[in-house]
Amino acid sequence: MINEQIRDKEVRLISEDGEQLGIMSAKEALKIAKEANLDLVKIAPNAKPPVCRIIDYGKYRYEQTRKEKEARKKQKITEVKEIRLSPNIDDNDLNTKANMARRFLSKGDKVKVTLRFRGREMAHTSSSKVILDSFFALLGDIAVIEKPAKLEGRNMTMFLSEKR
Repeated sequence: MINEQIRDKEVRLISEDGEQLGIMSAKEALKIAKEANLDLVKIAPNAKPPVCRIIDYGKYRYEQTRKEKEARKKQKITEVKEIRLSPNIDDNDLNTKANMARRFLSKGDKVKVTLRFRGREMAHTSSSKVILDSFFALLGDIAVIEKPAKLEGRNMTMFLSEKR
């Protein structure tokens, strides 16, 4: 709440440089704020009496949005990269895919390893879990299993993330 929106009888007033001016009526506080060409802003509405501060509200809002933008810039967004395997993959192909996963993990991304079954391969899903285990064994030094291998429809998926 700012300026005329403050309807309390008494408020505790804090000046623009942070010193307490004491408890006074809201009209007096507003008058002091107007004399300084600033706004009266209620910062602690639940206190007894409510705490108001004399600040330039437009400048205050601008600084708040700038701080929020800075905080968003510093956030690291982790992406989920997917690597697809098939049940009849060869060792060299598995090593190549593991190197790609290693690169993704070192950048801080998570890796979703998908083992895709087509046609009659669905009959041998239990023996294909070994492929995902050997894939993880190649990355065991830098990765941990976030979600273990699970069969969902025609795909068996496993999530890996970087060791901390």
